[in-house]
Amino acid sequence: MEKKIKVIEKRLNEKRKFIQVISGPRQVGKTTTILEYLKRTDKKSIYITADDINPENSVWISQQWEIVRLRMKVEKTDEYLLIIDEIQKIKNWSETVKLEWDRDSREKTNIKLVLLGSSQLLLQKGLTESLTGRFELIKMVHWSYAEMKKEFALSPEQYVWFGAYPGAGELIHEEIRFKNYIRNSIIETTISKDILHITRVDKPALLKSVCELGLLYSGQILSFNKFLGQLHDAGNTTTVSHYLDLLNDSGIIGGISKFMVKDVRIRASSPKLMAHNTALINAMMPERFTDIIEKPEKWGRLVESCVGSHLLNRSKLDDYELFYWRENNFEVDFVLKKGDKIVALEIKSGNMQKSDGMRKFMQIHGDAKSYIVGGQGLSWQEFLTYSPSDLF
Repeated sequence: MEKKIKVIEKRLNEKRKFIQVISGPRQVGKTTTILEYLKRTDKKSIYITADDINPENSVWISQQWEIVRLRMKVEKTDEYLLIIDEIQKIKNWSETVKLEWDRDSREKTNIKLVLLGSSQLLLQKGLTESLTGRFELIKMVHWSYAEMKKEFALSPEQYVWFGAYPGAGELIHEEIRFKNYIRNSIIETTISKDILHITRVDKPALLKSVCELGLLYSGQILSFNKFLGQLHDAGNTTTVSHYLDLLNDSGIIGGISKFMVKDVRIRASSPKLMAHNTALINAMMPERFTDIIEKPEKWGRLVESCVGSHLLNRSKLDDYELFYWRENNFEVDFVLKKGDKIVALEIKSGNMQKSDGMRKFMQIHGDAKSYIVGGQGLSWQEFLTYSPSDLF
């Protein structure tokens, strides 16, 4: 949290240039971080949330803005912070924000605006439609192992199973309650309040099934025929791909593309599914922690998914691309690309048997760096404490 607070502090200490937008999945600490910043700063501020506001009432935004302007006048101050949480819940919010922001720009009123939203889909739509050139993003992703260890004293093994939702950190010793929290407060809410709110979904039940089955497939290369065969309400490949894109944008499960030299072929490849947070996989499984850790094959896949989610989340902050590689029966679990630098990772955990994929990959991409995580390489526990950027 400290690094995030410092980023916010730096941005808001600058001259008024851009709207600051804190963007990230549900329950990653966006509100907690901004409230902690407000405790530490001596800047005058108003924090409000659109949680209980009528979605049709975009006038509410203008009313809050006028309150800030009035306070600046009465208190004779030349700077104020206006923080609006859950902004995406108000219809046409971005048009109203644009009008008020542009008015302040013309009148040289120094109101610094911070917007928070739990729906990346809704937030991004408003930003691109109305606020182009007026905002900067402060990206927040799922918590790292270091953050969860510091806050909740989790072991690496607990982090693999219970994942990285700080709101659920106190529930790890009540596993039924933990699973229900993840299902109801994260998965169900993301689908019903985020995805279905912003886009037309003809088969909501199919979307939910794609989500649940996709999480169970985390760490595996997607075979659409096999995947479609296990869905109760089968759709076509295009529909399922679209639903996976929506779930990825919402911070639930992503698809990692196959690494190829030609980018045009990358987009056409079968993705490797990867949960953004392993707590989501836990919620889909019947086992408890003491059971799962004694099942080497399942545990190995969870460790690989945990490493994958670590890489996937950090890629959003550290400006590298994440892939997998496969050729015939040869496979490399993860390939990181930053500019012309390439890093290949092989994950060894549990009793999972791997082909000699790394040797084959290095024959083709001799300039790449390669690492083994687990086995006789870096321990996966140690790897989770590293920043992937250091691998380059």
